[in-house]
Amino acid sequence: MAFVCLEDPTLERNFKGHRDAVTSVDFSLSKKQLVSGSMDSCLMVWSMKPQMRAYRFVGHKDAVMCVQFSPSGHLIASGSRDKTVRLWVPSVKGESTAFKAHTATVRSVHFSNDGQSLVTASDDKTVKVWAVHRQKFLFSFSQHINWVRCAKFSPDGRLIVSSSDDKTVKVWDKASRECVHSFCEHSGQVSVHFSIGGVKFVSHVDFHPSGTCIASASTDNTVKVWDVRMNRLLQHYQVHSASVNCLSFHASGNYLITASNDSTLKILDLLEGRLLYTLHGHQGPATSVSFSRAGDFFASGGLDEQVMVWKTNFDVSDYGDVLKTRKYSMNVNSSFNNMNPMDTGNGDIQKSGIYRQEKQSEVDFGEVTDKQKSQETVESLRKSQEATESVRRQQEQIDEPSLASTLQHIVGQLDVLTQVWIVSRFD
Repeated sequence: MAFVCLEDPTLERNFKGHRDAVTSVDFSLSKKQLVSGSMDSCLMVWSMKPQMRAYRFVGHKDAVMCVQFSPSGHLIASGSRDKTVRLWVPSVKGESTAFKAHTATVRSVHFSNDGQSLVTASDDKTVKVWAVHRQKFLFSFSQHINWVRCAKFSPDGRLIVSSSDDKTVKVWDKASRECVHSFCEHSGQVSVHFSIGGVKFVSHVDFHPSGTCIASASTDNTVKVWDVRMNRLLQHYQVHSASVNCLSFHASGNYLITASNDSTLKILDLLEGRLLYTLHGHQGPATSVSFSRAGDFFASGGLDEQVMVWKTNFDVSDYGDVLKTRKYSMNVNSSFNNMNPMDTGNGDIQKSGIYRQEKQSEVDFGEVTDKQKSQETVESLRKSQEATESVRRQQEQIDEPSLASTLQHIVGQLDVLTQVWIVSRFD
């Protein structure tokens, strides 16, 4: 196996402008803009170009819990404690249209990869799917029996995953509108642990870029990766010392980044099952994190009201060679025989600057403890990597001209559907 020297992530920008905790962050497709939502009821759209001012979007009447750019970058969706979802045009005017999506706080919004559908999750215990073009309600899933924290489409749009305070993670089939699997706490071979003040739950879930796995962040300080084809636990990471609030997959599918109440961000190498980096920057809990679409940057938000932009670096230089080496040159049966499925080493290297790098930390594969099962885990993740590239090729064929007409349609409806909100520029 050829070993590649990875470069450390670096802090590139530090945005200040919110007046309360940052709840959500997301990059546009072009990486020219970054959007953040906050408990201050506002969205901020930050320009990645130096010297460019940010825009403050005002419209929600209560805390903004979630934000996301559409795949084309022409729209931003936001969900709020005011029970509404808004679709914004990310321009200087900041025009938006709102619709009452739920009967309680909207915790999560997520576009399908074709930009045609939007899934929302709420404290009213439901997950709802909407047609973006007309903000039309399509259908809902209502089998959760407590608040729903998060809901995401699979890359191909056929599945939806949701996490709830009822201690379950459910996988739904969009076409049949049925729950195809439910991961429950201590349900035999798969266990889901979660906690806040003694009450345990999953705070965030997301699909692997291949669509074959999901990862969950939980309030019991752990991160788990599951195979949704065989419905089994693949990896179980215990690397944080407090609740894990958010996570995001790198576009390659090889890495996962997490944000925690212990104030750190952690980058996990999924193929090798180990902790790569611990990043320190936020003063207090890190509440949100997201990789850019290409994975060359990631952003984080915190209780300290700051939005930080980091350059990934470890995937920039000869990144294609890294993937090729890992995908084709590894002998899975021999190379991973030396991987320790439970590495309890805590060798820290103190770095100057804003973060500490940890090359190894505790990784627990849960039920997968023997050598053969560890190899199966790695093989499954390797196949997920191959599937990722297949999905990406399919996505490149997606025709999005309809989004441009959708944008015109929404803008045309603004005067009829809703008043125009004034955007105050950030000084």
